[in-house]
Amino acid sequence: MSSANARSPVLPRVFRLVRWLLLLILLLLLLPYLLTPLYRLVNPISTPMLWRWASGAKVERAYVPIDKVARPLPLAVMAAEDARFCSHSGVDWKELREAIEDADDLTEARGGSGITQQVAKNLFLWPGRSFVRKALEFPLALWIDLTLPKRRVMEIYLNIAEWGPDGQFGAEAGARRAFGKSAAALTAREAALMAAVLPNPRRRDAARPGPGVRRLAAIYEVRARASVSAAVCLGLGR
Repeated sequence: MSSANARSPVLPRVFRLVRWLLLLILLLLLLPYLLTPLYRLVNPISTPMLWRWASGAKVERAYVPIDKVARPLPLAVMAAEDARFCSHSGVDWKELREAIEDADDLTEARGGSGITQQVAKNLFLWPGRSFVRKALEFPLALWIDLTLPKRRVMEIYLNIAEWGPDGQFGAEAGARRAFGKSAAALTAREAALMAAVLPNPRRRDAARPGPGVRRLAAIYEVRARASVSAAVCLGLGR
């Protein structure tokens, strides 16, 4: 009897521990949704930047507002990464469906993550492909699109995207590395080259583009010049 009484307090302690663990998990899941509205005014940093800082690796990033970025760059980035950015609600379901059909597997789908999804991943999640990450990414992207204007989402993306092989994050660091100039001074061709390296800036180089990158840049430059509606959506001047 005394042995049973000695063991009886163990169960309540286990239940309290489980309850605290569940509350912690819930808080971690809710935190991105609480932080996102703050990013209308606060300039965020990304999880890849935090990881590099924590590991002692170099990080180059100078945050610049979208009106201090050359007009062709956001237009070229939209042409390259998410052509329907201004018309979908955070997730381009048509593009995603086509990517899944091509890959036969959600975790292997390439080209299905639009700009808002990439913002969600880079701000709150982790790299790599998994069903868990995608399941978290979709509602986050919808929430980001609901709470932040398109112009602000694009501005955040331009400042957190990895744009070089050695810790260059954001358009300013990427432009200075590739062309030795600020993001505000980029030409239409240079902006298109920067957009063309975004899928893999560690292997593609805007400063020394190969034939494939040059070909993509030519396409993005033409599309960017024709993107009148996109310029209006992002509030870009002439």
